[in-house]
Amino acid sequence: MRITLLTAATVLFVTACGTSPKPAEPAAPAAEVPTTSTAKQAVANLASASGSLVSGKVTLVPMGKGVHITGVVGGLPPSSPHGFHVHEKGDCSAVDAASAGPHFNPFNTPHGKVGAGAHHAGDMNNISTDAEGVAKIDVHLTGVTLGGGAVNDIANRALIVHAAPDDYASQPAGNAGARVACGVIKVTQ
Repeated sequence: MRITLLTAATVLFVTACGTSPKPAEPAAPAAEVPTTSTAKQAVANLASASGSLVSGKVTLVPMGKGVHITGVVGGLPPSSPHGFHVHEKGDCSAVDAASAGPHFNPFNTPHGKVGAGAHHAGDMNNISTDAEGVAKIDVHLTGVTLGGGAVNDIANRALIVHAAPDDYASQPAGNAGARVACGVIKVTQ
C-alpha cells in the first residue's frame, strides 16, 4: 500500500510539473483616437450667460491632430484669466448655460491642464483678457475632431467661457466659476 501511495504521489507530482501554464493572452491594443475631421470649418457665436455682458465669436478649423480655435471674446474684466472649455451638450438655452452639461470627456479621464498629464478632451488652458477686457483666442485643441461623429467629435457641442480661471486641479471641472458665455459649435463648411 505504501508503494502505491508513493507511486500515486509521484505520478501526480510529475503530471503537475509537466503541464505548462496557459500562455497569457496579449493585451488588447489601446483604442486609437480618431484624428480625421470631415468638416473644414465651424463657428461658435458666444452669447452672454448668467447675467453677464460677455460675447464673442470663434472659428474652428481642423489642423494637425486636433482643431485650431481663433476669435475674440469681449465684455470680461480687464487683465484677467478665464476658464475656456468644450462642454458635452450643444445647448445654451439655460440662463446660466447649465444646459451645456459637463466638460466634454469621451474618454472618462480626470480634469486637468493641457500638457501636464490627464485631462478632459474639452479642457483648454485659461484665456486672458487685455486692459479692455477682450480675450484674443488662439488655441490648438488636440485629440478632437470636427465633424464625422467620432467619439471625440466636438461639432454640435458647446464652448463655454467661465467667470474665473480654471485651477486645473479641482474635480470635476477646475472650479472656474459661473458660465458667462456659451456658444454652440456649428459646422459651416
